[in-house]
Amino acid sequence: MSETSLNCWVYRSPRKQEMYLYLAKEDGFDCIPETLLAQFGEPILVIELELSPKRKLAREDVTKVIANLRSQGFHLQMPPQLKPDLYHGNQD
Repeated sequence: MSETSLNCWVYRSPRKQEMYLYLAKEDGFDCIPETLLAQFGEPILVIELELSPKRKLAREDVTKVIANLRSQGFHLQMPPQLKPDLYHGNQD
């Protein structure tokens, strides 16, 4: 692991679909605010990753995730905002 890379553990919420917690330490929940952990539910480990600026994440900016892990010990990934495409008929 280089100085720019960082190991992290990703947990999913059993209560909110597509909500994830990235942690700088395995089972390092002591850095998570109690209110957030109460809403998140009992975290379920999904994967351990090595993050680096070169790694692509599906829905998060990896540099932001790394910065949050280094500064506060965790990063919260919220579910995507669904924006339905509404059909407005022909627009000539």
